[in-house]
Amino acid sequence: MLTRLLHQGRRDFESLDEREILSLAVAAEEEDGAIYAEIATRLSGTYPASARVFEGMAAEEDEHRRRLLDLYTDKFGPRLVPIRREHVRGFISRKPIWLMQAMSLEQVRQLAWEMEEGAVRFYQVAAARTTDVAVRKLLGDLAADERKHADLADRLESAALGPEERASEKSEEHRQFVLTYVQPGLAGLMDGSVSTLAPVFAAAFATGDTWQTFLVGLAAAVGAGISMGFTEAASDDGKLTGRGSPVKRGLAAGVMTTVGGLGHALPYLIHDFWIATLVAGLVVVVELWAIAFIQQRYMQTPFWRPVLQVVLGGALVFAAGILIGSA
Repeated sequence: MLTRLLHQGRRDFESLDEREILSLAVAAEEEDGAIYAEIATRLSGTYPASARVFEGMAAEEDEHRRRLLDLYTDKFGPRLVPIRREHVRGFISRKPIWLMQAMSLEQVRQLAWEMEEGAVRFYQVAAARTTDVAVRKLLGDLAADERKHADLADRLESAALGPEERASEKSEEHRQFVLTYVQPGLAGLMDGSVSTLAPVFAAAFATGDTWQTFLVGLAAAVGAGISMGFTEAASDDGKLTGRGSPVKRGLAAGVMTTVGGLGHALPYLIHDFWIATLVAGLVVVVELWAIAFIQQRYMQTPFWRPVLQVVLGGALVFAAGILIGSA
């Protein structure tokens, strides 16, 4: 529901004219430059060499911004269109890094790679849509510059991994897998596992009927899966962000949401109410710990953080369902 609300009122990228595209590019370069500068500040104490790299990337983003502004002023005058990433469908708004907690070097490289890949796709698509020769040339040049940044992120990662450095293609394949399947699948598993706890256990303790409880759980799981699947697929076509096919992402989110909801509904096919409830409770524990493990494994999140967020949150929802059903 929240995702759908965030995407309401956005413009389609195809509807933007050259003035709006250039204004959007200026805003994007300003934001990316600020993010790189903050990364450099955070890395300077522990990884000074990497910090200097990000300082250089921030300076280049500022140079890109200046070139875009010079061309914009020549073409359209001194006033930019007030448009940013969050106003355009297909862009994923970046969470300001200054609001994030500590990030590992691996997370920083992943973030830089995603940013540059998104910038490359943006400039490539934008250049293909423009008819003005000067605008098209600048956008094409900036796409090539951003590609160098993306390659640099790969080289930084390879250097840090030492003798076992992975090939660039393998690194990109892993990142694509995370963006296309793991992230939407994890979001779906979290939604399905946590959001359906309350209705399933409320129905269980309100009716004491295992079959009715199973039907409530089945309906909640399937409904949530359909909703999450369509929401993920409609949120981003993947052309600008490089997050992969919207169909694949939608299927990953929808299937994992359904699986998460069905996990604690299926035990109610057991006729004995208390045995079914005990099995369902054990399944919930497994689901919540699996979510915490996936977050730690693929998102480099410290294990205690998802445990605190997901397990504690799930326990509260679980308790709420039992209390409501017992009322």
